[in-house]
Amino acid sequence: MGSEIGKPVLKEGDLNCASVTIRRAELGDVEPITEIYNEAILTTTATFDTEPKDVAERTEWLNAHGERYPVLLALLGDRIVGWSALSRWSDRPAYDHTAETSFYVKSEFRGLGIGRKLKQATIEEARRLGFHTLLARVAEGSEESLHLNMSMGFVHIGTLKEVGRKFDRLIDVHILQKMLGRDAHDK
Repeated sequence: MGSEIGKPVLKEGDLNCASVTIRRAELGDVEPITEIYNEAILTTTATFDTEPKDVAERTEWLNAHGERYPVLLALLGDRIVGWSALSRWSDRPAYDHTAETSFYVKSEFRGLGIGRKLKQATIEEARRLGFHTLLARVAEGSEESLHLNMSMGFVHIGTLKEVGRKFDRLIDVHILQKMLGRDAHDK
């Protein structure tokens, strides 16, 4: 692999996804989680947060996730290159078997299969935790995320028109849903 300013330059096919490990996040992982999330805030529509978060805020966020709503990390060697989360869909008890999924991959590691590995681990963890329904929100223009979710068995169930404003434009949000245990892709 070549390097650019001391960082590895990876191309599709260079990364053996078997070398990527997935584990649950711990409090000591908050700094790289924050760094990856802030990059997404500043450069993508993957999140509708518009201001970078500090480590204290992300520590609160991680603590709030707890055992029922885990945050998972993708590691390449000992470097955290992405993370995913199951998040509470609503605080109303009738929604307790539904969770929202999200994932973020550091920019230089996108397109290498890390997001897919995180998404699969998130689905497996949701199944283990007894969730029935998973949801994903994907902003208009995030074709890679839309494709990844749909290839993992998520179905497009609707579009919320112009519900977000980021980078000086109104953005639609696609809602996707996966019913666990209902399709062959899931078994």
